[in-house]
Amino acid sequence: MNEETSQPGSALPPDLQQANASALIHNGSGEYLLHLRDEIPGIWEPGSWSLLGGGREPGDRSLEETIRRELREEAGLDIPGLAPFAVEEARGSDGTTVPIQIFAGHWAGDPAALNLTEGVMLHWFRPDVLPRLRMAPSTRDLVRRHAELLHARHYGSAPPAAATGTVTTARRPPHPCAPSAPASGGKAVLNVIGAHLYLENTDGEILLGLRHPDSAYAGQTWHFLAGHCEQESAVACLVREAREEAGLLIDPGDVEYVHAVHLVDAPGTQPRMQMVFRARQWTGTPEILEPDKCVRWSWWRPEALPEPLVPYTRAAIDGIRAGRRYTEMGWT
Repeated sequence: MNEETSQPGSALPPDLQQANASALIHNGSGEYLLHLRDEIPGIWEPGSWSLLGGGREPGDRSLEETIRRELREEAGLDIPGLAPFAVEEARGSDGTTVPIQIFAGHWAGDPAALNLTEGVMLHWFRPDVLPRLRMAPSTRDLVRRHAELLHARHYGSAPPAAATGTVTTARRPPHPCAPSAPASGGKAVLNVIGAHLYLENTDGEILLGLRHPDSAYAGQTWHFLAGHCEQESAVACLVREAREEAGLLIDPGDVEYVHAVHLVDAPGTQPRMQMVFRARQWTGTPEILEPDKCVRWSWWRPEALPEPLVPYTRAAIDGIRAGRRYTEMGWT
């Protein structure tokens, strides 16, 4: 929040329950963008790390307009995928509180390249570093809760303690689809199995989806329709995911295996076998049925694929076009 944030104790318009908005911005690699505020007595949280944001002005028709205006004015930022995340209570020294609407969004740029007009600097931080910083406990807790939510969406559980409280020296987290695994020590290492849909229309175009900006894996990146196998076969997984994500009905008898990418992101991380299947025919037109995962379906010529594209998706498409059935990535 910047100097324009309404101070605790100030009167709120009678028709407005929240007069302030802040942005919780993450880069898809486990880091959050924080703003070092000026050390000026009398402003809100002087000299602290906080979120970008500020108070609603008369011309703002909504708090979303407020946060978008603040991001443009403070840092020249335009983040299309902002979405409401939470309403927080900022407490002043006199005990009064001001409600703040928190919007979450994905951006992966270089903060040093931004034209910062207020405060000292912007910087990316992982949640495990926040206990070292001078910042409001409520802001620290907000980042932690958002990080846990992203993790739970993908893994179905909260992240380990090291991700939320214990300081580590790791610069980047392991791949969101591949939690770190220690060396096997002679024990079996389980591989994650993914099922991916390779769908071509009558014009030879390939169906790809643009992942939601807040996705824990590959936010704002194009990818196959895909999912992790549960207690089911890979083909059953593919058929289920096609129906749940895009409303496509596929007969298992019309599915054929066309490629697999066996990969690790780094030595010691959990291996993943990404199996790709072609559906020879299907019923339905791709729909956005899980907007928290995919925001757009589009058909693409294989020689003009979109950017950014998940690397192993590109590798699989290249392999299929070349008639290969198998690709390895990341193995040394």
